Amino acid sequence: MADTMTNQVLSEALGPNQGARLRIKQAVLVVLGIAVLTIAAKIKLPVPPSPVPVGMGTFAVLTIAAGYGPRLGLTTILGYLLIGALGFDVFTSSTAQANGLTYMAGSTGGFLFGFVLATLALGALAKRGWDRSVGWMALAMLIGSALLYLPGLAWLAQWIQTGGMFKAEVYGSLFSQTLAWGLVPFVIGDLMKLALAAMLLPAIWKLVGKARG
Repeated sequence: MADTMTNQVLSEALGPNQGARLRIKQAVLVVLGIAVLTIAAKIKLPVPPSPVPVGMGTFAVLTIAAGYGPRLGLTTILGYLLIGALGFDVFTSSTAQANGLTYMAGSTGGFLFGFVLATLALGALAKRGWDRSVGWMALAMLIGSALLYLPGLAWLAQWIQTGGMFKAEVYGSLFSQTLAWGLVPFVIGDLMKLALAAMLLPAIWKLVGKARG
């Protein structure tokens, strides 16, 4: 994976890389990334009884993280979360009535925190060149997905318990209910999104290489 551009991510390989033009490019990418995250979050499919719907938000987070790198990716994700915290309807299930910090403290709060962890990890791995091949990109996406799910499931378990929503007669244990609500319904969809993202980034890199060749 070592080459002269291994320490670059896609956002650094395209367009200006210094001076005022670089700052303008970064600002445009942040705004564009927040817009993509918002649109992707609204593409969703409810999967009852889970309070967490299947959506394209995680696909957007992981792809932007790999394409932007850790710093620009983190700026974009934090900007997105800040806009959501201010009450704008940018999250998957937020509405004009359910938004802001109240929404962020709900069932999906842990996944929102996981966005930050996944962005840092994916951005760092992309810096090491993992976004150049399908195999390495798939592994990076698995790592990013794990960093999304770990805080997401832990938060969801606490939310179920403190909210009096634990159904022992149905699930037997809090752990089983958490998996049934926060993991099992999403496995197939997430694997499909992971495969798509794992193919997308290396394909774009090939196009960049051909354009420069």
